Amino acid sequence: MSGQAILLVDDDPTFCQVLARAMRRRQLDVRVAHDARQGIESLEEFKPDFAVLDLKMDGPSGLSLIEPILDSSPDCKILMLTGYASVATAVAAVKLGAHNYLCKPADADQILAALECEAVTDELPEPAEKRLSVDRVEWEYIQQVMAANDGNISATARQLGMHRRTLQRKLDKHPVRE
Repeated sequence: MSGQAILLVDDDPTFCQVLARAMRRRQLDVRVAHDARQGIESLEEFKPDFAVLDLKMDGPSGLSLIEPILDSSPDCKILMLTGYASVATAVAAVKLGAHNYLCKPADADQILAALECEAVTDELPEPAEKRLSVDRVEWEYIQQVMAANDGNISATARQLGMHRRTLQRKLDKHPVRE
């Protein structure tokens, strides 16, 4: 894969930064976009061999990028990456032309393995048996709800059905390491 180009489109800047760094270490030419508009704009000057698209982003979803990417680079292998996995979205992504579909959390090696498979029906390497602890799942969920509420603690606490101070105490703790 070294020397090839990859487009990363995800609205999580930290995830993009970490994944882009890992892909550059693997000698890939990386471009990053944080929404569908930026992803489409990058296609004007960048023709990717691979694309990793987040399904759920602010504005249009990653599904809306599949067609423009394939119009720009017909041989591009597209991986739909999501924390909100469902059979319906996997089928929709593949029908639109995605090469494969992977659930978050996924690391660079898992993403590259999914892109290197010949098709979505190929057997992916078994991911390491790594289940998240209840504390970690709670932390991740709180972060998702917090992001959906634009960082508003009061709105997040209401949506989670907990007292604002309880939520603030949970947020003061660092995420549980796995």
